Amino acid sequence: MNKKIARDSAFLYYALMKKGWGFDVRDMDTKVRPQDDFYHYVNGGWLKKNPIPANESWWGSFLMLRYDTEKKLRTLVSKVSGMRNLKVDTPEQMIRDFYRSGLDMKRRNALGLQPLREWLERIEKIRDVHSLVSTIAHLEKIGGGGPWGVMVDQDMKDSEKYIIYLCQSGLGMPDRDYYLKDDAESVRVRTAYEKHIEKMFVLIGVTKIEAKKNRGVIMRIETALAKASMTKEDVREVDKTYFKMNIPALGRLARTIDWNSYLRIIGAGLAKEVVVMQPAFLKAVSVMLVKEPIEDWKTYLTWHLVGGAASYLSGKFVRQNFAFYGTTLSGVKVMKPLWRRTLGAVNGSLGEPLGKLYVKAYFGPEAKKKIVALVADLFKAYGARIKNLDWMSAATKKKALKKLHEMPRELGYPSKWRSYKGLVIKVDDYFGNAVRASLREHTRVMRRLEKRVDRKEWFTTPQTVNAFYSLGLNSITFPAAILQPPFFSKDADDALNYGAMGTVIGHEITHGFDDQGSKFDGKGNRKTWWTAQDNTRFKEKSQALVKEFDGYTVADGLKVNGQLTLGENIADLGGASIAYDAYKLRLAKTGYKDIDGFTPEQRFFLSFALFERENRRPEAEKTQVLTDPHSPGKFRINGPASSLPEFYEAFDVQKGDKLYRAPKDRAKIW
Repeated sequence: MNKKIARDSAFLYYALMKKGWGFDVRDMDTKVRPQDDFYHYVNGGWLKKNPIPANESWWGSFLMLRYDTEKKLRTLVSKVSGMRNLKVDTPEQMIRDFYRSGLDMKRRNALGLQPLREWLERIEKIRDVHSLVSTIAHLEKIGGGGPWGVMVDQDMKDSEKYIIYLCQSGLGMPDRDYYLKDDAESVRVRTAYEKHIEKMFVLIGVTKIEAKKNRGVIMRIETALAKASMTKEDVREVDKTYFKMNIPALGRLARTIDWNSYLRIIGAGLAKEVVVMQPAFLKAVSVMLVKEPIEDWKTYLTWHLVGGAASYLSGKFVRQNFAFYGTTLSGVKVMKPLWRRTLGAVNGSLGEPLGKLYVKAYFGPEAKKKIVALVADLFKAYGARIKNLDWMSAATKKKALKKLHEMPRELGYPSKWRSYKGLVIKVDDYFGNAVRASLREHTRVMRRLEKRVDRKEWFTTPQTVNAFYSLGLNSITFPAAILQPPFFSKDADDALNYGAMGTVIGHEITHGFDDQGSKFDGKGNRKTWWTAQDNTRFKEKSQALVKEFDGYTVADGLKVNGQLTLGENIADLGGASIAYDAYKLRLAKTGYKDIDGFTPEQRFFLSFALFERENRRPEAEKTQVLTDPHSPGKFRINGPASSLPEFYEAFDVQKGDKLYRAPKDRAKIW
C-alpha cells in the first residue's frame, strides 16, 4: 500500500481476499484510519468477530495461543491418562493419577473439608505467638497463607549467591488500595469480598452469626496489613526493597518472632543473612502478632488456608471462590470446564515432566533454528542502536554493550530437566497431591541456599505462553509454546516473525535496560554502570512515557498509572524499535517486495499490532489498571506507534492526525 492509499479509509478489495503471508487482512477495520487509531485499524475486524468466551475475562492473541497449547497438552495428558500398568514413581504415572484425581468430582464432593483436616487441626492447636509463628512457617511450605512471604533468589548485590527474601503478603484482595480507597471500584470489590468471606465460612460449617463475626476479624487484620504494606509503585523499585541484615538484626526489627525457629522449620536454618524487602511492614506485623488476639489469628489462618485450597476441594468451595475471584474481579460468569482447571493444576505441579512430552511432540529443530537467527538479528540491531544513541556518553555505551553481549538466550526448553523421582501422587488424593508437590518444590528451592547460583535453571516451563527477562541472571527466556503462530512460524513472511515475535523478544531484552533493569550489570548485580549525567538524561526521557500513559483512560474514567507501568512501557517502545531495525537487517538479505498492497515496513507494523489484540471485560480492565504493571493492549500499540518515526514514515502520519505527536513530545529511549 503506497502512502496515498494508506491515508484513505478505503481498502483495496483484492487485499481482503488474500492472507498468504501469515496475516489475515480480514481482521482489519479499514473504516478506521491507521493514522488515528492504529490498534483498531489492524484489529477492529477481529475484535468484532471474537467476543470474549463466557468462561474468560478477556480474549486475545496470547489467550488464543494458550488455548491451542492447552488442547495439545490435553491430548498428551489424555493419552497418558488412559495408560495401564504404569510403574509407580514414573512421570507418566504421576501425570495420569494427578489428572484423574482432579477429575473425580464425586470423591472430592464426598470428602468436603476432610483433605484440610490435618492443617485445620494444626491451626486449632495454636496457643501463643510461638506456636502461631511455627504454624505460619509450616503453612509457608505448602504455598503460604501467612502475613508475610518467603522466597529464595539471587542476592541482588552478589548474583553468584542465593539468599532468603522476606516480603509483604497476607491480603485476600489483589492490592492494598482495595482496602484503603473509597472510589467506586474499590468499594464495589471490597463489599463483594466481605460477602465472599461470610459465605466461605458458612461453607466451612460455622453459623451465619459466627461467619459475620469472622468477616469482621479478617477485614480488620487485612486492613491493618494493607496500611502497613508498601504501594505497588514502590514495590517495583528495587532501590526501595533491598535491606540485607543478619539474623540478630532481623530479630531486633521484628522482636516477637523467633526467627531461628522459623527459618529452621522452613528449611533455611543455616541462613546467616536475609533480605527484608519491606522492613516497616515486617515490623508492623511483629506488633500485630501480639496485639491481635490469638483466636483472631487462628480465624485469619483458617480463612487463607481454605481460600488457597478452594480449587482442590468440593464443588461448593470451587464455585464460591470463583464467584469472587472470577466474576467480581474479572467479570467472568461461567467457570472453565473441569478438564481445563485440572490440567492447570497438573501443569502447575508437574510442569517439567509434562513439558518434556510437549517439546518432543510439538517443537521441532527447524523452528528453533529460525528463531535463533531472528534473535541474532535483534542483538545485532540492539548493539547498533546503543552505539548510535545521541544522549548517552561513550563510557556508558561501552558498559551497556557489555551487558547486552553478556545476556544469555534460553530458547524453547531447558538444557537439563528436573527429576521428580520420589514424589508420591495418588489417584484418590487431589489436594494431597498438590501439597506433596508444593512441599517438594519448597524443599528444592530452599536447598538453593547450599549451592552456587545455577545460571541455566529455568523458572518456567516449555509449554508456557509467555516470555521472560531475569534481572539476576541477565537472561531472556522464550518457551517453545510462545514460538508458535500467530507470533512466529517458520513458514511465515519475515515481517510477521519480526513484527510480532521480534517485538516480544526485543521487549524482554529491553527489560535489561528499563527503569529497573538498568540498575543491574551484566552479571545480574545491582550496580551503577551509568555516568551521573547519563542517568539523569535516562530518567528525563522515561518521564515522557510516564506523562504519556498517565493521560490514557479506560472504563469509568479510570486512568492508566504511568509510573506503575513504566518498565513495561519502556520495554514495549524499545522492543518495537529494535525489532524494526532487525527486520531491516533481514530485508537487506532477502530483498523488498509488496504483499497485499503493503510495503515491507507496513507489514511489520501490522504484525506488531496483532500481538496485543484483546477484548477485555470492563471489570477485568479495571483490575488490570489498578494492579498490573502492563498497560491495556490498545495503549501498548498506539503508544509506541505514536512515538516511532518509522511508523510515521510507513503510514504517512501528519500533523492533525490523532496519533501525531510533535517531535519534542515523542518518547525515545533505546
